[in-house]
Amino acid sequence: MKILSKWIRSYVPGITVSDHQLADDLTLRGIAVDGVFDLGQHGSLLEMDITTNRVDAMNHYGIAREAAAIYGLQLQPLQFDLPAAKAAEKPFPVRIEEPALCGRFTARVLRGVTTRPSHGIIADRFALLEQKPISNAVDATNYVTLAMGHPTHAFDLDKLEGGIVVRRARKGEKLVTLDGIERTLDTDDLVVADEKKAVGLAGVMGGRDTAISATTKNVLVEAAWFDPATVRRSSRRHAIHTDASHRFERGADFNAAPVANALVSRIILESGGHIEGELIDVLIPEAEARTAKRTAVSFSIPEIRRILGATEDPAGITPTEAETILTGLGCTLKKSEGDLYEVTLPSWRLDLEREVDLLEEIARVYGYNRFRNTLPAFAGSVIELPWAEKESTLRRKLLGLGWNEAISSTFCAEADATLFAREPSSAVPMGNPLSEEAGMLRPSLLPGMLTMLSTNLSRDAENVALFELGTAFSGSTDKVEERPALTLGVTGNAFGETAVDFYDLKGAIEELLHSFTSRSLYFDRFPAESGLMPAWLHPGRSARAVLDGSTVAWLGQLHPDLASARKLRQPVFIAELYLDRLYKQSLRSPIFEELSRFQAVRRDFSLLVPDAIPYGTLAEALATLPIPELRSYAPREVLRGDRVPAGHYSLLLGAVFQSHERTLRDEDLQAWSQQIITAMQHHGAQLRS
Repeated sequence: MKILSKWIRSYVPGITVSDHQLADDLTLRGIAVDGVFDLGQHGSLLEMDITTNRVDAMNHYGIAREAAAIYGLQLQPLQFDLPAAKAAEKPFPVRIEEPALCGRFTARVLRGVTTRPSHGIIADRFALLEQKPISNAVDATNYVTLAMGHPTHAFDLDKLEGGIVVRRARKGEKLVTLDGIERTLDTDDLVVADEKKAVGLAGVMGGRDTAISATTKNVLVEAAWFDPATVRRSSRRHAIHTDASHRFERGADFNAAPVANALVSRIILESGGHIEGELIDVLIPEAEARTAKRTAVSFSIPEIRRILGATEDPAGITPTEAETILTGLGCTLKKSEGDLYEVTLPSWRLDLEREVDLLEEIARVYGYNRFRNTLPAFAGSVIELPWAEKESTLRRKLLGLGWNEAISSTFCAEADATLFAREPSSAVPMGNPLSEEAGMLRPSLLPGMLTMLSTNLSRDAENVALFELGTAFSGSTDKVEERPALTLGVTGNAFGETAVDFYDLKGAIEELLHSFTSRSLYFDRFPAESGLMPAWLHPGRSARAVLDGSTVAWLGQLHPDLASARKLRQPVFIAELYLDRLYKQSLRSPIFEELSRFQAVRRDFSLLVPDAIPYGTLAEALATLPIPELRSYAPREVLRGDRVPAGHYSLLLGAVFQSHERTLRDEDLQAWSQQIITAMQHHGAQLRS
């Protein structure tokens, strides 16, 4: 944003510091000046970077108010007195049909005006700011926006059919805006209309059909207050970003409309013409209560030192100094009792809501550099999250296995939220989303992981292994539940010369899960036609991990349809771990055990197992056997084919027995082997003959 130092000084004539010093002082108070360019006799041009919450400072008068507060000077009031109006037969009709979206609308009729190029101070300042002049009436609206920050609009009164109506657009209604583009409106758009047609997109841009031209003789000057969210949605929907929408989106000053209207009218009347009738000011009390007449905030002087701390000056921030700063910023203070004040907030500072906001303003204007460098008081100690050690273990394991940690957005699109949610209809929508692509709190980390993989592949980074530890959300807008989650994504030759496959991913998951104590761990999957597998997984190349009877992970290749929709040109393998379930398990602690001095004995069992019985079920049964000497068991061979009966598979199960106290006897081994056979038979497996 460009600001003229000479224009600022016209509002605060008592400023004695140089323009460079003024820029430094403003920057130290949070009104950042990125550059100062000498304009000779015209002062300096300040390149400003105003944060989005300070819409009040996006103009010369707002910057001047800050300068006056910093130096304790008097801010000159805006001069908006007007000549006497001629009587009108009847007031110009203005009707607000959407009071929730338009809180105030002012209109003034000017007749007999002369439309001509701007001259004098307006033309000079436009030239310095590289602002394109159009005509005195149009330039007046732009000039007032630069001067005091409130957008206005001038209509050719003779092109209006009837009075002004502020209403929602009709579905499919057309409007040709000032940029010459015909736009199709939506019912969510707020428009300024006459009795027949829309003449402007409220808070964004006026219409071409009622624009000021060289033949304009009668003008209607409009200044209004529009709902920020409504303006923002219309601006995004129609891809129009204007000076007006930029300010209205961030919350304009409710009380500025009459002043801005008068300033525009005064400039136009300098070239001739007169006012017809009084100012039409339609005001919605509910909107005024939310903005200009907010409840006063209680403010206590002792809180200054308690919250802000000690200053370099031993006297600190005195009550008089605090009052001067707040008054200079536009607050009205009323002392109630003792050191307590009731502070009425200025209408142009909607970012001020609480006592702590006032304390921040005092500190900002006083100067952060004038406070002592002291550490804040602290009692107690840092408390880690209950699962901090477990999370650290997972991160350390994955980094050691060659994976890279990544971080993605907390938001996702509605379609992704529906697809990847753990439970149906559990995703949480945002109340005020930045875009449709970021309209939901993520119910899973998978959308972000797929976006990161897609970004890498589109930039020719084809060998990628990423993981993300983060938070997933579920519930409703009234009650949002957070849970820890982990997602993995891998593609290409991430771990060597050969392309990764399902088993590379499964091996990484096993390594992670083996870090936790458990009675059983197995992988299985459901038939594709069952509908129980997640829709984002390939039905034939996926699995779930079950730890102690609880599903803790889904893993596999990304579904081909989803890969095609996201334009992923090579196989991608992904996994999601439900850490809220996994963290219920304890970390596995290394236990030293003396090696046995007695010989281990291995027994093999050749079993015929129905296809419906996965090995995981048999492993669970073995884990429950009361045989302390059973040290380990594992499948040594699995066979299917012509030599195996249909609907079955052959399993060679190896078991190792060993005692720390004695040499094992044959009768012991026979008894334990029989227990294993009985357990297998109980689950449908039989010894092969």
